[in-house]
Amino acid sequence: MTDLPSDTTLTETGLDLRGKENRLLLIACGALAREILALIKANGWTHIDLQCLPAKLHLYPDQIVTEVDRAVTRNQDSYSNIFVVYADCGTGGQLQAKCAELGVEMIEGPHCYSFFEGNAAFSERAEDEITAFYLTDFLVKQFDAFVWKPMGLDRHPELRDMLFGNYTKLIYQAQTHDPALVDKARTCAERLGLDFEHRFTGYGDLEQALHDQARKT
Repeated sequence: MTDLPSDTTLTETGLDLRGKENRLLLIACGALAREILALIKANGWTHIDLQCLPAKLHLYPDQIVTEVDRAVTRNQDSYSNIFVVYADCGTGGQLQAKCAELGVEMIEGPHCYSFFEGNAAFSERAEDEITAFYLTDFLVKQFDAFVWKPMGLDRHPELRDMLFGNYTKLIYQAQTHDPALVDKARTCAERLGLDFEHRFTGYGDLEQALHDQARKT
């Protein structure tokens, strides 16, 4: 038999030169990169790879479905399992339909604020927190790039009351214990003219979803 590279595996269909068996690819929003990498490291998931799409796709939800489709199609022959780490994220169910068409699973929930809180807990609070504006660790760090500037508040601060007039408080859903981020989040609330609440959520349903996928692969 011809000598084969050390990472070559034999499958029922022949030679697999990519060593794809029992490997999981996470296709995720770039805003979740730090949290996902932390979970991969903490759990020793050496069989999991991560590919992040630009976090700024959240500014254009219609593009999320297209980019996820491209990423899955490009990688589906190289992995035994692919999991999409996006919630609905403003796609109006289109992302779920596309994932079903592609034969891949995605994390449950309407958005990351929900699965960080825990989808069940977020749903229970939803009616009481209809006037809440949420930030995660990522969004606190990137507040100017993802909130202040895209909304034009850097050029027209007078828009603040029009854009946030129906909100009453800012809830910082913290994934980590970081006093500096709490202080920055409080400043974000002040800039928006909102009351402030700090709520430690950790990784919420994201952690369980990744555990489930890691066990499947």
